[in-house]
Amino acid sequence: MSSSAEPGAARALAQRTFDEWPPAVRALLDGASLASKVGFTASLITCDALGHLRTSLLGIGELYAPNARCLALALWPSSRAARTLSSRASSSPGQPASPIKPHGDHRRARAALTFVHDGAFYQVQLTIEPLGDAGGDVGAGNALAHFMASIDAGEVQQVDYARLTGGIAFELADDLSARNAVIERWEGQVEALRQAAHAWLAAGSETGDPSR
Repeated sequence: MSSSAEPGAARALAQRTFDEWPPAVRALLDGASLASKVGFTASLITCDALGHLRTSLLGIGELYAPNARCLALALWPSSRAARTLSSRASSSPGQPASPIKPHGDHRRARAALTFVHDGAFYQVQLTIEPLGDAGGDVGAGNALAHFMASIDAGEVQQVDYARLTGGIAFELADDLSARNAVIERWEGQVEALRQAAHAWLAAGSETGDPSR
């Protein structure tokens, strides 16, 4: 994005920072109209105990923004991201001040979320801690692990000589019944995230106003 292959290319980079979700992203992550958002993928980057960076791909059925500064995530408990975030949150030293107020003895982990939306590249530094609830039944009785993240710092980048047409994306199966089953599962996952996130915020988070 910052290529200098042509004169003035570096100056063509438009980079903005944010500490609250821009309205367009907030609408993307509002948990509504999931069928119209099929294909959206975000990359969650975590660092494990050995210092290795790991990338997990999350779809629209695993993300929910309860307010302008937070993001709830649903992860398979057996996934590397869930294990890393849980272990880092319980064993890592204290983190810098964040909009999330720790509950009990939880400490917080760090991660980055990257995605492409509306022709721009987003990179968001997050502070994350487990919500500590059961994520509900999914598939064959497996419960998803819920996490709450807050924005430490966000960046959005665009250039005036080119437009990103997409990031990592996917398609669901052509079979209508299979497609509908996936969307129904996503809706259940997001509803569980919604309930867990707002209950957590109401219990004492400093950013507990869902209308923000």
